[in-house]
Formats: sequence, structure tokens, C-alpha cells
Amino acid sequence: MFSFNELGFEELTHFWVYLSASPLLGLTLTLCAYVFAHWVYVRCGMSPLANPVAIAIALISLVLVASGMSYQRYFAGAQFVHFLLGPATVALALPLARQMPRLRRSLFPLACALVCGCVAAIVTAVVVAVMLGASPELARTIAPKSATTPIAMAVSEHLGGIPALTAVLVIGTGIFGAITARFLLNALRIESHAARGLALGVAAHGIGTARAFQVSPEMGAYAGLGMGLNGVLTAIFAPWLVPLLLGWMGR
Repeated sequence: MFSFNELGFEELTHFWVYLSASPLLGLTLTLCAYVFAHWVYVRCGMSPLANPVAIAIALISLVLVASGMSYQRYFAGAQFVHFLLGPATVALALPLARQMPRLRRSLFPLACALVCGCVAAIVTAVVVAVMLGASPELARTIAPKSATTPIAMAVSEHLGGIPALTAVLVIGTGIFGAITARFLLNALRIESHAARGLALGVAAHGIGTARAFQVSPEMGAYAGLGMGLNGVLTAIFAPWLVPLLLGWMGR
């Protein structure tokens, strides 16, 4: 059976030269980085501190800096993974449908939690940013940080923020939420998988939802619900809530 261990240095060099001239380099780098990151995650007992997304991002960043490869060139090959973000999000409807009877019974508390979570995420982001001396543009950029990336970037652009920076903040928020959620929810003695999942989805969008699915299908379904509806509510509330907050704070 063929193994990369059988390849000599010269063969590996030829393989790298061929790959570096192909758009497949970005895709290959992304897949290899995530496979390695997931291996580390499993070896660490699936600890949230060894979040595979954070590890993969760090590895790809190191390779780009070390090789001098531009992000545009990398993304030319990795954009297929980016394209799959949409279908992956839509696919969350399947586990959500399986939990539909339970969701119907909890409709009112779920609605209240979603509205409160969405408003709290926007208000705290803007208020803390302004109190720390951020410009109005930066406050508008950070406001939709808890929504999923495509929605957050669109909302940021509408508000007059910086969409590219919003994407970075969204990813950072998701990683931070996936890492800290278990410890925080345990400290608050919240044991319900429904409550834990909804909190992860609202606060940490897709990355938090992925973490929730690793715990249980029920938690993942509620996280998917929280992620999807929080994105919709952010698109509705942020355009009028952010200017109101900035005006109230004299910015």
C-alpha cells in the first residue's frame, strides 16, 4: 500500500513544486491543517482548550508567513471550503427537525432567550468598545460579532463598519465561546442540553454549534436554532440599535 513515508526528499520536493503552482495548494493546506488539528484535539481528550479551528488557523497562518504566500493566492484554492459553509448551515435543519416536538413545547422561553441574547450581544459589544476608546466605525464593526459570518459582514457593511475585520472578530468570538462555554456553564450550574446548546449557538454561532454537536444531537439542534435565528434577529435589530447606542453615548 502506498505511503507518504515511502517518498524520498526529491519526490516530496517535486510534489511541493507541482502543488505550489496549483490552486489546489490552498485546499490541500486547509484540509491537512484541520486533520492535524483534529488529531491534536482528540489526543487532548477533546478538551475545548484544544479547539481544532483555532489550531488550524494558527498552522495556516504560520505556513503563509513562512512561505510568503499571499492570502489572495491561498484563498483561490481554499474558496471551495468557504462555499461549503452555506450548505453546511442549511444541513443543520435536519437535526433541528428531529427536535421539533420539543421546540414547540418551549416556544415562548426560546423566543425570549433569543431576543435577550441577541440584544445583549449587540449592546455589550458596542458599549464596551466605546468605553475602551474605540471609534464609532470600530464599534459598528464589532456590533454583529455574534452572528454567523455572512450575516455579520452584511450587517457591518450596512452600518458603515469594516466587513473584513468583522469576519475576523466573528471567528475570534466563535473560538472564544467554544473554548470557555463549558467552564462558564458548569460554573453557573446549567445542566440542560437545550439551554447549553442555545447559549452556544447565540453567542458562538457556527463554531459553537459544531462544539455542541460533539456533545449531543440535542445540544447541537438547539445550537443550530440559536445560530440561525440570532443571525436573523441581528440583521433586524442592529441597524437601529447600534446608531441609537452610539447617539446615546455621544459618538
